[in-house]
Amino acid sequence: MFDTLQDRLQSAFKNLRGKGRLSEADIDAVAREIRVALLDADVAVPVVRDFIANVKERARGAEVSQALNPAQQVIKIVNDELVTILGGETRRIRYAKNPPTVIMLAGLQGAGKTTLAGKLGLWLKGQGKSPMLIAADLQRPNAVNQLQVVGEQAGVKVFAPEPGNGIGDPVKVATDGLAEARRTLHDVVIVDTAGRLGIDEELMQQAADIRAAVDPDEVLFVIDAMIGQDAVVTAEAFLEGVDFTGVVLTKLDGDARGGAALSVRSITGRPIMFASTGEKLTDFDAFHPDRMASRILDMGDMLTLIEQAEKVIDTQEAEKAAEKLMGGSFTLDDFLAQMEAISKMGSMSKLVGMLPGMGAMKEQLANFDEREVDKIKAIIRSMTPAERNNPKMIDGSRRSRISKGSGTEVKDVNQLVDRFFDARKMMQQMAKGGGGMPGMPGMPGLPGAGKRAGAKQKPQQKKKGKRVSGNPAKRAAEAAGATKKDGASAFGFPAGGNDEFELPKELKDLL
Repeated sequence: MFDTLQDRLQSAFKNLRGKGRLSEADIDAVAREIRVALLDADVAVPVVRDFIANVKERARGAEVSQALNPAQQVIKIVNDELVTILGGETRRIRYAKNPPTVIMLAGLQGAGKTTLAGKLGLWLKGQGKSPMLIAADLQRPNAVNQLQVVGEQAGVKVFAPEPGNGIGDPVKVATDGLAEARRTLHDVVIVDTAGRLGIDEELMQQAADIRAAVDPDEVLFVIDAMIGQDAVVTAEAFLEGVDFTGVVLTKLDGDARGGAALSVRSITGRPIMFASTGEKLTDFDAFHPDRMASRILDMGDMLTLIEQAEKVIDTQEAEKAAEKLMGGSFTLDDFLAQMEAISKMGSMSKLVGMLPGMGAMKEQLANFDEREVDKIKAIIRSMTPAERNNPKMIDGSRRSRISKGSGTEVKDVNQLVDRFFDARKMMQQMAKGGGGMPGMPGMPGLPGAGKRAGAKQKPQQKKKGKRVSGNPAKRAAEAAGATKKDGASAFGFPAGGNDEFELPKELKDLL
């Protein structure tokens, strides 16, 4: 989504690096490039104007002029301002004191409200809630059926008394659904409402009537992040007609320029609360302004990566696998288990893209074939338990059988086995403190770190005598500065004092 903006900003910062001091011309030049980058990304003009003004004002201040690295300080300023226009702090759902908490979804048709209802329901389940979906979109063809399918996939109950397709009263469905949620003790209700291809009075009136009937705790405006400048106009219309409390951005995995994400928050004053980044129900999470700004500036998003890992990876199992890897007993079964856990976190290209500095590898990540991971899994599953436990027994005939069973070529099996042994050997060498790895010093804290038992020690060489200066004056000074064990004080004066130089009493007491 933000690839183009990311590239343009990196290009702007490139000219700053290596400069010990920034002139007015440098600041104006980088501000001009950032302005063009934001406008190209479809960010609203008023937002760009305020953003550039703030960056230039801070860049001319003491925090840059007195900084050891002015270029890095300017990048920090841009990061801070991006965080500000994206909302500053992460906004959480405000739950009702007396359940159920009512969340109403509003937005244009095609923004992805129905799919988002399922994603939000699944996310709330992960937060320990018991959500229920209400099918109040009775106009779009098959909207009710779609919500039922999505709800079933998410494992969330769907209240759908009307078939939809133009039949039924959406306000009555919403109020009946709320009553049903209270009766069945669901603590969160998500109301899916109808949309239109464009803004009209009927759409706004229906949304306003549903809001008045259910009195929602949160009204989430769902907007397609790919619609560009129209996002601002649509957001302002819904703000006036429905008065939403938060924004949800969908289709952030698209290839549009992403200006909507940087404009809606500043124009409406309402926080971006959630972001949808893919087609799967799990491609959804809370929106963090600081993490999004970090991604835009190619600084990575390690916190999100860690959170996703914590959701799917068992800590105890991971520790056991690490111990086995260091001890040399790591098997292909363990490797397969680790790959399965990583696959649950999402696509490999997305995960790697969260690492800092990966903006330079966009093409490689875009061309990465996720089927390669499936191929590796298929090869390992085609092995017998004994072969997985002891890959050394996999000879030529076994490799041929495994390749046929997995639908791959023998060279694929060879590559997997060879790389597995190389990786295991490397980890063992790291555990032993380098073990012959070029440039790898001993790693403290790991088993076997430091000198290995039985290793030959180099014979100690004779220490060379102290060099004597060829300058007579220096030689005399060195002779006078004898060490303390030779009968001198720690400061180089004779132990019995010096007639020509008398130490102060305070200093004598310290000696």
